Order: sequence, then C-alpha cells, then structure tokens
Amino acid sequence: MENSTLFISFVLSAYENVGLLKYFYFPIMIVLYIAIVLANTMLIVVISMERKLHQPMYLFLCSLFVNELYGSAAILPFFMVQVLSDTHVVPAHFCYLQIYIIYTYASIEFCNLAAMAYDRYVSICYPLQYHVIMTTNRVFMIIMLVWIYSFIKFSVTLSLSLSLTLCGNIVDKVYCNNYSLVKLACSDTTVNNYYGLFGTFLSVAVPLVPISFSYIKIFCICLRSSKETRQKAISTCTPQLASLINFSFGCLFEIMQSRFDKIYFPTVLRIISLYFMVCQPLFNPVLYGLNLSIIRQHCKTFLYTKICHARTI
Repeated sequence: MENSTLFISFVLSAYENVGLLKYFYFPIMIVLYIAIVLANTMLIVVISMERKLHQPMYLFLCSLFVNELYGSAAILPFFMVQVLSDTHVVPAHFCYLQIYIIYTYASIEFCNLAAMAYDRYVSICYPLQYHVIMTTNRVFMIIMLVWIYSFIKFSVTLSLSLSLTLCGNIVDKVYCNNYSLVKLACSDTTVNNYYGLFGTFLSVAVPLVPISFSYIKIFCICLRSSKETRQKAISTCTPQLASLINFSFGCLFEIMQSRFDKIYFPTVLRIISLYFMVCQPLFNPVLYGLNLSIIRQHCKTFLYTKICHARTI
C-alpha cells in the first residue's frame, strides 16, 4: 500500500490552466446564475401564491424548480469563486458536502420527472378519476418520498466514500466528484464500486420504469383517442420529455468527463461536464414558463403587480 495520510483539503487542478479566460468565464456564469435564481424563484412564488395553480402538475413543477435552485447553488457560486481565485484548495468537508448535493440533486431530478410522468399518465388515461387518485395529500407524499429517497440513498454512498483511505488529494475536475475521490483511494474500493453501480441503478433505472410505463400508456391511448386528447397529451408531455432528454444528455457528458478526461480533449470535456448543473436549471423554467399558457399569464400578472406596486412607493 502506498503512503497515505488524512487530507483536510483537496486541490482542483482543472483550474490551473484557466489563465485570462477567467475574465471570460466569470461574467457568463454570473449572468447565468442570476437568470437561474430569478426564473426559478419567480415560478416558485407564482405557483405558491396562486391558488389556481395548486394542482398536482404545478406542485410537481414547484418541487422541480426548488431542486434546480438546490443543485445550481452547489456549483455556480463555487465555480465563480474558484475561477477568480489564485489557489484552488477546497476544504474536505465542503468537498464532501458538494458531492452530496450534486448527487442528490441528480437523483431528485430523475425521480421528480418520473412522478410528473405518472401524473400525466393518470390525467390522460383516467381523466374522470384523476382528482380522486391524485389528491393533494398524495401529491405531497410523493414529493416527500422523492426527496427523502434521494437523501437516504446517497447518504450510504457518501458514508462509504468517507471511510476510504486516500493516497492523494488532487482532483482533476472543476468541482468535487465522488468517482474522482474513489480513484484516489489506496484502500479496498470493492464495496464502493458495487454500491456505486447499485446506486446508479436506483437513480436511473428505478425512475425510468414509471417514466417508460407512463409514456407508453399515454402513446397507446393517443393512438385510439380524439384529436383533442392527442393535443392535450402533446402539450403537457412534450416539455417533460424535452426536460428528461436534456438532463440525460447532461449526465452523460458528466460521466464522459469523469471517465475519459485523460484521453480526449480534457478542457472541452470539463466545460461540458457543467452542462447538467447549468443548463437544466435554466432550461426547465424557460421551457415550462413559455410552453404552459396558464403559467405565462400568472407570471405576467405577478410582474405587472410588482411593477405597479414599486411605482406607487
């Protein structure tokens, strides 16, 4: 076994070659982060304050927007500080906290999209029983289950990572990553690897089952239904499918960067590894805000009221 020690910090070496590009990255990231915070916060406030939007679909959307704020807060402020900093040393406890937030964010995102797919399945396939099946209490219970399930599942992964003996503290990424820390271990990682695969299965395959089931059933119903039903299905399901595809590609980019950063275009892969933490939190509020007319209308009313109130002060 190599010499090992207890590291109290990690070095993010991916920032070493940023150079003058930091003056290019920083303003872009600060604009994106402000846009993410404003867009998601506004939609959360509108859905919370408007009683007409206290319906299952919009409550699931609210949970999704809260998750976007939760996930982006772990990456973007941190990235901006690191870009401007001359030293890229991260305290170990913050590194593990960042890992926990990123992984739970990804799990919550997939599970929330699965819950939204099931909601659309019930709405389209069982319209008369919809409000009996999707009661407010049941919706809140599903949302709580999505968050608690993700927190508990990755708590096990993180506890296994914390027990590893590390023989290095240099992470070749722009943020802390569980796989990168496991690669630094000089103790046995067999359990970590097996549970990592199992955790990936729980995070991806488990939500994929209700998603696939729901959309297959919706597709079958649409084939033998009226034009009005097909239009309703398309208008409500298209944003969810677009969000799912966008997030899946983002996660794929991150996996590519973690596995192949030593082989193919490391700088490019490091940048696109941020995709799922930057584009998804901005993509969802824009997608749903523009596509769903009722949300657009309430957002306009909300902004108009605030502007008028500000002028009277």
